[in-house]
Amino acid sequence: MTLPRQVASSPRTRLNRRPLGLDPLLFAQLAMGEDLTKLQWKSQLFPSSSQLLPYQPIYLAVKGVVFDVTSGKEFYGRGAPYNALTGKDSTRGVAKMSLDPADLTHDTTGLTAKELEALDEVFTKVYKAKYPIVGYTARRILNEDGSPNLDFKPEDQPHFDIKDEF
Repeated sequence: MTLPRQVASSPRTRLNRRPLGLDPLLFAQLAMGEDLTKLQWKSQLFPSSSQLLPYQPIYLAVKGVVFDVTSGKEFYGRGAPYNALTGKDSTRGVAKMSLDPADLTHDTTGLTAKELEALDEVFTKVYKAKYPIVGYTARRILNEDGSPNLDFKPEDQPHFDIKDEF
């Protein structure tokens, strides 16, 4: 079987982007609509979680706002200096400039005025300025009883022009 030239050599687009780990011949057969029951499935059809690890987004929350900090992998990626802040709301740690596990929480009670001022500055000048907002923590959009927080207002981030890159 020969592959159509456009599938084999065309630029990668949403329609012909081959999933990581998928055999090129099998991908071409799938793209041409061949009957899947006749194909021989291979163990490499789906990538393992370790193969996908470099492509997973890195999220960090500050003040209940979730940021995608993947573009700062050198700071937040595995083994990087600020990796401890990722995957959780680390508001207190950011305010205190601390990576102590006890400080990696959303709780801001007991912070000094200077620490709260530092938190607002880092939140605005680092996170909002550099990283896209991808969501909010439940604590930010819900009240203690689980009802919607009527005072919730999304953060403004007008300087970002997020486009579909696929």
